[in-house]
Amino acid sequence: MRVKRGITSRKRHQKLRKLAEGFIGRKKSCYKIAKRGVEKAMLHAYVGRHQKKRHFRQLWIQRINAGAREHGLSYSKFIYGLGLCKIDMDRKMLADLAYNDPAAFGIIASKAKQSLTVA
Repeated sequence: MRVKRGITSRKRHQKLRKLAEGFIGRKKSCYKIAKRGVEKAMLHAYVGRHQKKRHFRQLWIQRINAGAREHGLSYSKFIYGLGLCKIDMDRKMLADLAYNDPAAFGIIASKAKQSLTVA
C-alpha cells in the first residue's frame, strides 16, 4: 500500500505562503524562495523583539535624565539618591512620571537630593 502525500505537502506549502503574504515577487509565491524569506523575516522579528526592550530602556533613561536635570541632578546621582532613600521604582514608572506628571517627579527628585546631602 502506498501513501500519497500531495495533500499534506500542499497544506504545509500553503501555511508557509500564508506567512509570506505581503512579500514582493516570487518571495510570496514560490515555496523554496518563500521559505528562505520567511525564515529570514522570523530571525529579524526575534532580534527586533530584543531590540525593542533595549530601545525602550534607553528612552526611559533619557526621560528620567531630562527630568532629573531640571531639578539639578544628573541621572546617576538621581538613581543613587533613590537607592539611599529606599524608593523602589523601576525606570518605566519614573519615566512616565517625568513625562506626564512633573510635579510628582519633582517630589521624588527632592527626596533623592535630600538623601544625597545627608549621606
